[in-house]
Amino acid sequence: MDFITQTTLPGVVLVNPPRFGDARGFFCESWNRKKMADHGIDIEFVQDNHSVSAAVNTVRGLHFQSPPHAQAKLVRCGRGALFDVAVDVRKGSATYGQWVGYELTAENGLQLLIPAGFLHGFATRVADTEIIYKCSDYYAPQCDGAVRFDDPDLAIDWGLSGNAVLSDKDNNAPLMATFDSPFSIEGSV
Repeated sequence: MDFITQTTLPGVVLVNPPRFGDARGFFCESWNRKKMADHGIDIEFVQDNHSVSAAVNTVRGLHFQSPPHAQAKLVRCGRGALFDVAVDVRKGSATYGQWVGYELTAENGLQLLIPAGFLHGFATRVADTEIIYKCSDYYAPQCDGAVRFDDPDLAIDWGLSGNAVLSDKDNNAPLMATFDSPFSIEGSV
């Protein structure tokens, strides 16, 4: 697999940073701004987030942060395994409402870069899964939003092995049919 692989959604890329290992374990540059810029990706990240989900089938999402504090994210799995999803919600986009999803594990080291203008969510595959992600803007609670993860219009196959474990926010999130996206293809960040 290449270092950068373009997905079917413009701007959403799968990143495969090389690992250098021996009997002790491995070393990996999980973020290198110059290397990313050499591949046409020039994002300034300002915040790192780290969360642990105790239960299998924990779903967090589908989340977004609206302008003026929209966030691009670079997501990876620090421990365990998760299914990571991005949904295009940029008005005027040819791929509006379409999604991509990838298995990110501590073992495979893959990362998903999700630009502003996309919903983001993930489902855990194993207990005590850690997700670590960089954000291009600071958290702004007044700009925080969500869309229902199991929206039938999106038809995301989360691959859950049981009932989803959800927060109240995610359980009560609106459907796409009532979601007025604050993003547009012209205003993409």
